[in-house]
Amino acid sequence: MKHRYALQLALFSLLIGALAACSIHKVKSTNHVPVERVSQEIPEHLLLDVGIQIFDPGIDDAADSDDLVFPEVRRAESRYMPVMLAETLQSSAAWGAVRVVPAANKNSDVTVRAKIVQSDGEQLELALEVLDISGREWFARTYHETASHYAYNKRLVKDVDPFQGIYNQIANDMLAFQRTLTDTETRNLRTIAELRFARDFSPQAFSDHLQETKDGRFAVMRLPAADDPMLNRVRRIRERDYLFVDTLQDYYGTFVREMDGPYQTWRAESYDAVITQRELESQATTRTIAGIAAIVGGIAAAGNNSGSGRVAGQVAVAAGGYMVKSGFDKREEAKMHSDMLIELGDSLEAAIEPQVIELEDRTITLSGTVENQYDQWRELLKEIYKAETGL
Repeated sequence: MKHRYALQLALFSLLIGALAACSIHKVKSTNHVPVERVSQEIPEHLLLDVGIQIFDPGIDDAADSDDLVFPEVRRAESRYMPVMLAETLQSSAAWGAVRVVPAANKNSDVTVRAKIVQSDGEQLELALEVLDISGREWFARTYHETASHYAYNKRLVKDVDPFQGIYNQIANDMLAFQRTLTDTETRNLRTIAELRFARDFSPQAFSDHLQETKDGRFAVMRLPAADDPMLNRVRRIRERDYLFVDTLQDYYGTFVREMDGPYQTWRAESYDAVITQRELESQATTRTIAGIAAIVGGIAAAGNNSGSGRVAGQVAVAAGGYMVKSGFDKREEAKMHSDMLIELGDSLEAAIEPQVIELEDRTITLSGTVENQYDQWRELLKEIYKAETGL
């Protein structure tokens, strides 16, 4: 009987040791995939313009998960990340104008849209889709990267986003697909983009130039005359739209520059807090399970009629109780780090106030209402077009 209880205590001790050996491994290095650049200059008439829509912050999905998400930070990231991707695409020299655009803008030759699935300073996951103006999907993929522990060390890494590898990979994937297009297909996309813009402003004049299928694909049916006055007016309107969207680029650029300092600090603090919180939660679980196991083993040993068994059991129960309490203490410490993250999120929110930009005839405040502002701008363009055409 003594041997049996001794074996039980040994097994419980082994369980405790095994659980205590569990640990969280930190990523020590991250090798970014370099962005691929075109070796030969692409003729201007074969350069496709890219519109990167403001990312979906993924706040609604995060509400159903266990991830700690700050809506204010996510909304800021939904503007920050498209700018980072735009700069990366521009560095490849493979595209025409690369612009960050509101979701309402659907007139780019190529459109990129994405949802932020996870972003906590340690890990970034994006669900991304690329499609062209004809309605063809180039690809839809999920990109994930874990930041290096050294990514936030300013002495080792300077002026490099911790997740630059994701933007590089997206740019490389887009370039790989673009290279599969023939010159005829590229010119056709540019034509469809112009005709779709024209159709939005004058359906009566341009609807029969395009055919739209039930699945949302577009094809050119016929071209307007080269000297078509209606088309020339549309082109002038389109140039004005480009000017407005280019003004938005100034806003987004300013937004990112002002946000970068506090945001990178938040990321670094969030990284450490997320790692610490996970380790604390793991330790809490380990200590709680090990403590309960020790208590159960101690109760079993205390039931032994021998004096030594009862003493060993009492010691095990006491040790188990201490470990359970220690596990609860670790959970309280983990909660403290969660609260710290919330405070960090609030401090970042205060550093990313909406910006006000001056246009020729109006002052526009750009914040969460950028989409509404762009809708109003498009309505104004339609009024200008109607006034010019007499419609």
